[in-house]
Amino acid sequence: MGSAPGGARRLPRRGASAVVLLAVVALLLTVGSAPGAAGKGYPPLPLALDRAFLGNLSSPTFGPGSSGSISFTVEDPLPSALQAVVVSFGVYAFNGFPGNATAFVPVAGAPVLTTPTSSGPTASVSVGAIAPGPTGTYRGSVGVVTSASTPSGAFAVRTSVNFSLASNGTGYRLASRGWFNATTWAAATELPNGSTTLNLSVLGVSGIVPETTVYVANSAPYDWLLGGLAVGGILLVGAGAFVYFRRGPGSRSGTR
Repeated sequence: MGSAPGGARRLPRRGASAVVLLAVVALLLTVGSAPGAAGKGYPPLPLALDRAFLGNLSSPTFGPGSSGSISFTVEDPLPSALQAVVVSFGVYAFNGFPGNATAFVPVAGAPVLTTPTSSGPTASVSVGAIAPGPTGTYRGSVGVVTSASTPSGAFAVRTSVNFSLASNGTGYRLASRGWFNATTWAAATELPNGSTTLNLSVLGVSGIVPETTVYVANSAPYDWLLGGLAVGGILLVGAGAFVYFRRGPGSRSGTR
């Protein structure tokens, strides 16, 4: 993606990716989790296919009062075409800098997500139908607008993908970590012996998708600090991402 409109600034690609992961992990460790919990049950998807649906999440670093966008792609790794595909985003938590103040949104001056028809803390993009394979890839974006009063720090953005199969109409929902409270998440990802797992039946979703972060910095000197945070947070990032990227064998019950 090229330069974002309205004065948004980009970090170097590797530094930005690490900072996004670090910010999300820090939020989950210090705030706990979003106040939401699992909804109605959805059929689980085959192991690891959930990660193929939503990807390439990318956003610049913003200055207060600037605007830009979160870009993303949606693909269909299943043999059947998808229909009624809707991708949703929601700003749900904040980790301030300096000071590391943490809070759930609403936070005064929090970034606003925009589409051609909506504006607020949440935004949904109706993708429609997607054909199987890379030829059906959908590339989209959601606008982000900050105000002069937007505080510096990382705003966590949770995501979800809803769709049904064109072949039989079965509905599926994939959601990111931010949709589940700490108790539900622990019950779904920790075995009694302390090892990790992923039980989608407990979460009531078909799979887990990544989320992203909108980072707001008051001035350019913050950029060098972000690089230091990324290096210092590698171990934390690895621990926080373990559940997503080191899954064990799955079963039809939804336990992974």
